[in-house]
Amino acid sequence: MVEMFPLRSSDAAYNKISAMLSTLGDPFTRIISPKEYQSFRIGSDGNLQGVGLFINSEPRTGHLVILSCVDGSPAARAGIHEGDELIEINGERLDGVDSEAAAQKLRGRAGTIVTVKVHSSKDLGSDSSIREVKIPREYIKLSPISSAIIPHRTADGHLTKTGYVKLSAFSQTAAADMENAIQEMESQDVHAYILDLRNNPGGLVKAGLDVAQIWLDGDETLVNTIDRDGNMSPISMVNGHAITNDPLVVLVNEGSASASEILAGALHDNGRAILVGHKTFGKGKIQSVTELHDGSALFVTVAKYLSPALHDIDQVGITPDVQCTTDMLNSPKDSLLKDKSSISSLETDSCIMVAEHELDIQQSKGTAT
Repeated sequence: MVEMFPLRSSDAAYNKISAMLSTLGDPFTRIISPKEYQSFRIGSDGNLQGVGLFINSEPRTGHLVILSCVDGSPAARAGIHEGDELIEINGERLDGVDSEAAAQKLRGRAGTIVTVKVHSSKDLGSDSSIREVKIPREYIKLSPISSAIIPHRTADGHLTKTGYVKLSAFSQTAAADMENAIQEMESQDVHAYILDLRNNPGGLVKAGLDVAQIWLDGDETLVNTIDRDGNMSPISMVNGHAITNDPLVVLVNEGSASASEILAGALHDNGRAILVGHKTFGKGKIQSVTELHDGSALFVTVAKYLSPALHDIDQVGITPDVQCTTDMLNSPKDSLLKDKSSISSLETDSCIMVAEHELDIQQSKGTAT
């Protein structure tokens, strides 16, 4: 590239490569910068080296606010709390710095120290609430799974427990974390489940297939692949054993994409789950990823996916069995269920209310037969 074009910066090279790739007519065949690729790998690996803070820029003021701390992380141990305002990192003021740039400053090699200044959320109006904290960086494990048990009264008046599992991304730990969550809820006498894939953009396809096998028995086809020459190959389980066969509803919406759609299609087409929500995004592409020497990466589409019932996912999406009402209350993408105090907000989510109605129907059919 340097020999062919007068490129003065890496950005110029990325722009030139992007222009070349755009002629293929596939928006997902693309080059991404080293920073973007690092974020992609953090999401896929489920691990980073840092302090365990989730931060966001407050739209009205531009201030950087702590969304949450990872449980047991260095930031949590240092007494930093949700709602605190981040003012400085290593002596550098954060005025005008966006959340991604600040996150990059907080990350670093495990064993090193980062010094931050925070303004306590309990007294944002007072300068005396500003404190400086030295925080060691460590390896932080990010779990893509959050869960809760929702008490539910059936139509005939019985009080039951519904297991709610939110899967926010398909990282390397997704299947293991989900298995642990389900086994824990099974031990607490849960007899029905809601799997929430809303606003889950995907991730590692293998993780999605591994999650599907937690819910399915036998030798079912999980997904089919079809290459550019039209050759189709099924990907099937081998002697699968589900952790539970309790009734299952899967929640999807316009933000459910890629591995989310593969999982939803596998559970639906094999008769394991009812889909509730809104039509999914429609990204069913198989991509090869090539890491370049400068840390950037090239994503190239090489094939696409079809559901077990041979429904095209790409640019089509999956239509749920039951639509939610238009006043559905979507949780923010970055929100995490931390404890049972979150249940009240779950119980007012109209999609979950629809899901529980569908579970009632499934359970009554099971009782009748």
